[in-house]
Amino acid sequence: MPANLWDKDKANAVEKGLGELVYRSNLLGTDRSVANWGGGNTSMKTVEKDFRGRDVEVMWVKGSGSDLGTMKAGNFTGLRLEDIRPLMERESMSDEEMVAYLAHCMIDSRHPRASIETLLHAFLPFKHVDHTHPDAIISLCCADNGRQLADEIYGDRYVWVPYVRPGFTLSKMIAEGVRNNPKAELVLMEKHGLVTWGETSAESYQKTLEIIGEAERFIEARVNPEKLFGGARYQSLTPEQRRSLFAAILPVIRGEAGKDSRTILTYDDSDDVLAFVNGENSPKLSQVGAACPDHLVHTKMTPLFVEWDPSTGDVQALIEGIRQGMEKFKASYTEYFERNRNVGDKMFEPAPRVILIPGLGMVNTGKSHAMSRVSGALYHRAIAVMRGATALGEFVSLSENESYNVEYWPLELYKLTLAPKEAEFSRQTVFVTGGAGGIGSVTCRTFAAQGAHVVIADLNLEGAQKTAAEINEQFGEGRAVAVKMDVTDEAQVEEAFREAALAYGGVDILVNNAGLATSSPFDETSLKEWNLNMNVLGTGYFLVAREAFKQMKAQATGGSMVFVGSKNSVYAGKNASAYSTAKAAEAHLARCIAAEGGEFGIRVNTVLPDAILQGSQIWNSSWRNERAAAYGIEPDQLEEYYRKRTTLLVNIYPQDIADGIVYFASSKASKTTGCMLTIDGGVPAAFTR
Repeated sequence: MPANLWDKDKANAVEKGLGELVYRSNLLGTDRSVANWGGGNTSMKTVEKDFRGRDVEVMWVKGSGSDLGTMKAGNFTGLRLEDIRPLMERESMSDEEMVAYLAHCMIDSRHPRASIETLLHAFLPFKHVDHTHPDAIISLCCADNGRQLADEIYGDRYVWVPYVRPGFTLSKMIAEGVRNNPKAELVLMEKHGLVTWGETSAESYQKTLEIIGEAERFIEARVNPEKLFGGARYQSLTPEQRRSLFAAILPVIRGEAGKDSRTILTYDDSDDVLAFVNGENSPKLSQVGAACPDHLVHTKMTPLFVEWDPSTGDVQALIEGIRQGMEKFKASYTEYFERNRNVGDKMFEPAPRVILIPGLGMVNTGKSHAMSRVSGALYHRAIAVMRGATALGEFVSLSENESYNVEYWPLELYKLTLAPKEAEFSRQTVFVTGGAGGIGSVTCRTFAAQGAHVVIADLNLEGAQKTAAEINEQFGEGRAVAVKMDVTDEAQVEEAFREAALAYGGVDILVNNAGLATSSPFDETSLKEWNLNMNVLGTGYFLVAREAFKQMKAQATGGSMVFVGSKNSVYAGKNASAYSTAKAAEAHLARCIAAEGGEFGIRVNTVLPDAILQGSQIWNSSWRNERAAAYGIEPDQLEEYYRKRTTLLVNIYPQDIADGIVYFASSKASKTTGCMLTIDGGVPAAFTR
């Protein structure tokens, strides 16, 4: 039951007029069982001063593309009602004509484009109008006997409108239905949602909750938990088993889904999801269609339901089921597109947005972590609707052609043209070792700024978490995650890549950057010091690269590795035999992996920096003093010493190295592998030859 979130003190404190509408809209959008993400719209009619200072009647309505739960005053559009009301007399109006007309009605051209359902609000004579998609209401509107049951719930207080795609026709049907029923308190939109109203903002909000509550109580009285979705066919695996399996299969799903365009994955094994995927009738029920037009854009008409018996625990059978299911889904989607296409339509990527697996849960795909979560959130709503609709009767949905016309609606496609061009590393995941350090943290931020999702791995978990938090604050929630990892510990490395798979579905780019450095005359180099360098810079780089290689092969969409070597990879540094030897081994390891990785589209390159003192944990250790001693200078003279020994007379900073790493990982270097790039200002002794 939706909670009543109305707070009189807060409501009275908001600015009168538009502030009231913002407050009410945010309350409605906060509860996703009331308003889908990005769906629904609200309005209020008031009087405003126009640019000449005259009083004009204005309707404020949600602008296109915003979300009720988070929108602010700037997301609403103001329109002159005296310009809109005459449209009620028209017989028909195309979407394109309506959009163009409404643009002329705006009181300020800087406002966002008005919602496609603007006329629904304008044609109703009420001061405050709300259109939402409550689970309980859509359950009723998607039940085959929904209209008859509505009589039992609401008597003669409702108007039922058959399914029509949003626009002029639907708006006029609603207005005429309300006008013809003086007792009407609500409108039920078949396979779509709810319209309510009030003379005050509070009254409109309370009416919405009251109407939803009546439907919920009616449905819950008819729900039999043991018979939901036909009763349980399968039992859920344990949380530990589910986590382990998801880590194994997500790279496979990501590869299958991302053959046409890379995608970011999230997974969900919430109780309601598990109840659905385990249901006897769920394979068939899931293919009926979308529960609401608003879902289609993010979930497609149907999900992929993977046929698998979790009691067998057969991982290979599951992987094979996923691959076969993906192939069939893509073929079926292509056929659906060809059957319904209009002239000029271009098919979206044919992979599913929702994948359902018995015993495990749900996997969602999207161009970003955020959009993957949106498809998941909307399928939660679909499950809730199917739960309610099947408790009442049979679940029904839009026809195939109706679904297509929503998914490929020109007005929805127009929104895509307004979106900024995707960045270089959009849809890609980067795994950075030593991500909390100087080079590592700058590299993480640089990739994130160009659209990437970042896994920040470091022994210093607190530092990695700080960097992740800063990236998420700047670029959006879910863009970075931190994991604690010792590169010399095989189990920790394997677990870190499992975490990467669970966070985003897999890894596209590895930055092998974790490091340390020691300095000793050769005859004073201890076995402990030798082994330390070899373990971190040799074995550590091997373990990390091996796990990345496995994941990239599983995805089968290629990949890129960039090793952060050193000038000492090609130059025999004085008093640094252990460090220099390990760095040379590291550079050669990169070439070896490049030789094997080519057939899988995996590129491996190395950057060779020198003397990166800024923000470096290595240079803030004993290494600074040791290197200064090797050159016979004071530690505070090192930076100038290194600058003067370069042919370009420059210092090198973390951003310089990050830029080299990003170049190697980018499409600009798509035909380059096994290469070394020196970024040291020009130290002649380290020129490659």
